[in-house]
Amino acid sequence: MADKQDRSIGELIAELAGETATLVRQEVALAKVELSHKAGQVGSELASLAVGGALAYAALLCVLAGAISLLAGMMPWWAAALLVGAIVGVIGAMMASKALAALKNINLAPQQTIETLKENAQWVKE
Repeated sequence: MADKQDRSIGELIAELAGETATLVRQEVALAKVELSHKAGQVGSELASLAVGGALAYAALLCVLAGAISLLAGMMPWWAAALLVGAIVGVIGAMMASKALAALKNINLAPQQTIETLKENAQWVKE
C-alpha cells in the first residue's frame, strides 16, 4: 500500500467506510452482550419475586392448617388464624418488597456501549 500521506481521497474514504462498518459491528456485539447480562439480572430478580409470592401463599396455606390447630389450644380459633395469617403476610410482603426494590435499581441501558459510542463520536469529530 502507498505511504499514508500519498493515498487518494477514494482510498481514504474506502478505508473509513471499512473501519466504520467494523466499528458498528463491534458496537452491536457489545450491546448484545450487555443486554443479555442485564436480562439475566432482571430474570433473577423476577424469579426471586415469584418465589417470594409463592412461598407466602404456600406458607399461608400450611401455617393455617398446622399452626392454627396448635394455637387454638391457647386462644380462639379465629384469633389463631388471624395471628398466623398476619405473620406469613408480613414475611411475603418483605420478600416481594425487597425484590421490587432490586428490580427498580437495575439500569437496563447498555452503559458500556453508550460510552464507547460517545468516544467514537468524539474521535470522528477530531
